Amino acid sequence: MNDHIISKEEGVREALRSVVDPEIGMNVIELGLLRDIEIYDDRAHLLMIMTTPFCPYAPQLLEQTRRTAQNFLDLPTTIEMGLEMWDPSMMEEGAADDWGLF
Repeated sequence: MNDHIISKEEGVREALRSVVDPEIGMNVIELGLLRDIEIYDDRAHLLMIMTTPFCPYAPQLLEQTRRTAQNFLDLPTTIEMGLEMWDPSMMEEGAADDWGLF
């Protein structure tokens, strides 16, 4: 992986800090919901999970995440909802402290 791709991925992660789960009030990066970013020359693909399988905001969060990444990268972007079960250990370091979990 070259530096150009790494910086693009980091940029996407920073841009996605604007996508907030309305129920929890934390962004998808802090929560650890974004599980994978694949950036190609002509497209990008994201893999994301939800905090709960029955999240009422899942369609909205997925689309907002996809659109935010697509706008940042200026590339057609697809998103897939992963089946991995979320748990608080996936949160960014320090984010759980703010939430009062640990």
